[in-house]
Amino acid sequence: MDALVLVCPTLPGFFAGFISMYILGYFVFFRNWELKHRKEASSCLMSLAHGSPAVIMAVRALLHSQTLGTFAHPNSALENTVLEFSMAYFLADLLHYMVFFPDETLFILHHLATLYVFVTCRYMIHYGAHGLLLLLILAEVTSACQNVWSIAGSRKADVPAAASLHEFLAAPFYVLYSLVRGILGPVCLFKMGVFYLNGGAHGLIPAWAWISWMVVIGSAILVSILWVSNLWAEWIGERSHRAQKKVG
Repeated sequence: MDALVLVCPTLPGFFAGFISMYILGYFVFFRNWELKHRKEASSCLMSLAHGSPAVIMAVRALLHSQTLGTFAHPNSALENTVLEFSMAYFLADLLHYMVFFPDETLFILHHLATLYVFVTCRYMIHYGAHGLLLLLILAEVTSACQNVWSIAGSRKADVPAAASLHEFLAAPFYVLYSLVRGILGPVCLFKMGVFYLNGGAHGLIPAWAWISWMVVIGSAILVSILWVSNLWAEWIGERSHRAQKKVG
């Protein structure tokens, strides 16, 4: 099985699959939507096709690993496949932003940084996928809820059902996102940092690689915490405003 995975051109195939999903969303599922929302929803559809499958694939790869718990073991074929699956998604979504939303600098930088980590781990270092997949699981476990929430939010102004769904999902999504990005993610990153600083990857993963990975991942976690903090502030502000209106 591992040998078959190794010889299959997974990255081009996965990339074609995500582009096909985008086209399907753009020209079929959301063809009657306003152009801006049509593009955003098609991107969310790609993200839906990536998030939960990536979690399942990553869990499977880790469970099949013979060295569960180490951050510096050679990447297995299954782990490399998960990395390529995620690289294909981020390449496709990066193309979406560069073509349609070139001013979205933060998203473009995020995707480029993520690709840097995955590409160096997969094609240059060949070690360290275990820790990256753990973080990938934490990053994508909220994907389904987040993308449904986002798609509903894009139509909440003109579709009452979408507004109701967006509001219904908001608090549960914020709670789950805060848990995995604000607590579990930093804990996992801290354990990786301690492992690397204690020389656990000496001679296997160059210092420039794991240091840059830590910086990129730490920055992404920080941005995520700031983002969800702003969402919480808006949510609390809206509730306070409604309560004041009822009192008044």
